[in-house]
Amino acid sequence: MAVLRPLTDTLTGCRLDLPEGKPVLEVADVDLSFAGLQALRGVTFEVRQDELFAIIGPNGAGKTSLFNCISGLYRPQRGSIRFLGRDVTRAKPDRIAEMGMARTFQNIELFENLTVLDNLMLGRQAHMGYGSFAALVYVGRARREEIRNRRIVEEIIDFLEIETHRKMPVGLLPYGIKKRVELGRALAMEPKLLLLDEPVSGMNVEETEDMARFILDIREELDVTMLLVEHDMGVVMDLADRVLALDFGIPIAVGAPAAIQHHPDVIRAYLGEQYGKARAAAAEEEPAVVESGLGGSP
Repeated sequence: MAVLRPLTDTLTGCRLDLPEGKPVLEVADVDLSFAGLQALRGVTFEVRQDELFAIIGPNGAGKTSLFNCISGLYRPQRGSIRFLGRDVTRAKPDRIAEMGMARTFQNIELFENLTVLDNLMLGRQAHMGYGSFAALVYVGRARREEIRNRRIVEEIIDFLEIETHRKMPVGLLPYGIKKRVELGRALAMEPKLLLLDEPVSGMNVEETEDMARFILDIREELDVTMLLVEHDMGVVMDLADRVLALDFGIPIAVGAPAAIQHHPDVIRAYLGEQYGKARAAAAEEEPAVVESGLGGSP
């Protein structure tokens, strides 16, 4: 079903108001540890405007821990995190979300007893212009705001092609559709930065292709800056503008996907020699240079 109008007209809050060239996200020398266990060490990178920046690494490399630091769930012991030019290293998650950061989760975090529509409406909470009392009586401004926000959610549902499931409890839906619902809830927040934590994990080939298509459509229509964590290397190499490789919480290299997949430390740590050799031909046709080496193997 076609969207009633372009999402750019609906999700106007996604537009960035930054000077040209100013990074959306700046992570500088971040360290995180738990009871002596080092999860992150000296992580430094920036995410540019309208960029899809990917982070790769095996299980336990610290990818989700890094996401949790960026979104305010964890507080690093050292380093700084700046979002839209403001220091959010110690900011609370709700404050960061209000600034325009939204995320999906590695393990689906939806209310399974609520419908698809109601789950997406939760993403509009920061945009509701009325308080608890007005919500109880549901007249005047509260009613108008509810109608306005519901209309926005309906357009997101159409965009993600889940209109046939809109009134179904999420707990009854297939896994791939649940992943779309979670993406829709994040979109409903009108993010200036969208964090995607393994959006295609556990999906079959068709579901993976659908999710990749929606991610590309979001970029094309909304120009939303994205930070992606994903194990599916095909998806990362196809979608990302730049890639950061982590090994046990330590950055190895950051650069273009074609360069990262042939970086010797990345091959040893994540991809394996066989994968690197299989992709060598493509790299020879278009040589790529890694932006910066961030150390060797730990």
